[in-house]
Amino acid sequence: MTTTLVTDIGLLVSGSGDIPPLRDTTMTIEDGVITEIGGDVARPDRVVSANGLTVMPGLVDGHVHPTFGEWTPAQNATGWFHNYLHGGTTTMVSAGELHVPGLPFDDLTPDLVTGLAITSRRTTGRVRPSGVKAHIGTVLLVPGLTESDFERLAEHDIKHVKFIFYDWSHLGDGEAQQYVRWAGEYGMTVKMHSGGVSRSGSSRVAGHELVTAVRPDVVAHISGGPIPMPDDEIRQVIDDLPDAGIEICSSMNYRATMVTVEHMLATGQISRLTLGTDTPGGTGVIPRGMLRNICFLAGVCGLDPNLAVAAGTGNTARLHGLREGVIEVGRPADLVVLGPVVGSRANDALECFALGDLPGISLVMVDGEPVVTHRSEQTPPPRALASIRD
Repeated sequence: MTTTLVTDIGLLVSGSGDIPPLRDTTMTIEDGVITEIGGDVARPDRVVSANGLTVMPGLVDGHVHPTFGEWTPAQNATGWFHNYLHGGTTTMVSAGELHVPGLPFDDLTPDLVTGLAITSRRTTGRVRPSGVKAHIGTVLLVPGLTESDFERLAEHDIKHVKFIFYDWSHLGDGEAQQYVRWAGEYGMTVKMHSGGVSRSGSSRVAGHELVTAVRPDVVAHISGGPIPMPDDEIRQVIDDLPDAGIEICSSMNYRATMVTVEHMLATGQISRLTLGTDTPGGTGVIPRGMLRNICFLAGVCGLDPNLAVAAGTGNTARLHGLREGVIEVGRPADLVVLGPVVGSRANDALECFALGDLPGISLVMVDGEPVVTHRSEQTPPPRALASIRD
C-alpha cells in the first residue's frame, strides 16, 4: 500500500458546489484513493507540500473529439492530451470520434457507427494518453440501430452515445426515444447536439422542440457549439428537462452563456451546469480551455467561483456517470494544485477565477500519482510551487 500525505493546503475546493472551501488542511491518499481529509500520517511513503496553494479536483472536460491517439486531424495537431493535462484536465468524455478523415456524415450506417465506437474504445480508449482518463468510444446515433447493437456496445464497455447526425424526419416514429430507453438500460449516458449545425455542416438544427422530445441526459453546448438556439428556447429547455445536464463549451456564444447562467441561478438549477471544450475542432486545440471556461463563468457571468469549479469538475462527472471530479473520502485522488501567478491581485485560485485571472498550475495528480510536477507547461508558474518528498 502506497500512502501519500498532502500537507500545507491553503484552500481545499471539493468540486461539490454545496460544500464550502476548507482552509489550511491536509489530505491522505492510499493506493490512489482519498482516505482522509484533515488528518495526519506518521510515516507516509510520500509527502506532497501544496505550499499554501489551492487544491481542487482535476478538471473533467465533458466534450472532446478525439480521433487517433494524440493526433487530431481537425487541427493537424499532436500531443493535445498531454497539453490538456498540463491545463489541469485529468478526465475527458468523448462527444464522438467524428473527425475521422473521410467519415461519410450523410451515409452513416449502424454498422459503421458501432464499429467506429468499438474500434476507438479498443485503441485510444484502452489506454490513458499522457495519463489522462479518457472515456472514448462514443456512438454517433443513426436510424436503424437495434437493441442487440446496444447490447454489443455494452459488452465493449461503451458508456456514452450521442445524437448529432440523426435524421430527425424519424422523430415521430419513436425510435430516438427508444434509443434513450435502451441506453439507460445498458448504463449509457445520452448526449444531444443542440443549437445550429456543427463544423461538419451535416448535423441537424436542434432547438427546444427536438431536445425536449428526445430528453437526453446531457444537452450539449446549450449556449453555442457554435450557434445556440434562441434565448427563450434555452430557458425552456432548462425548465422542461429538470434532470438533464446543461452543458456550456468553449465554442460558446458568450452572450447566450450569460443568459443560460442567469436563468439557472434564478431558478435554482445551477448544480446541473456542466462544462466542456468541444475541442479539438473548429474552435481549435485549447489546453487551458476548461480553466478559461471557469474564469468566464466566475469573472464575467458573476457565478460564485466555488460553483464555477463544481461545474467543471463534480457536476460534469456526476452527470456523465463518473466517480471523478469530487474531493471526498473514497473518491479517486485526481488533483490540481494551483494558485495566483505573479502580478495577480488574487490570494488563492478561487479569487483568481472571480477576477477572471488565469491561475498557475504547479502540480497535477491522477489516482494519487504525480503526473505534472514542479509547474505546468501550459500556464505561468504560480507564486509558490508545490514540492514532493519521497
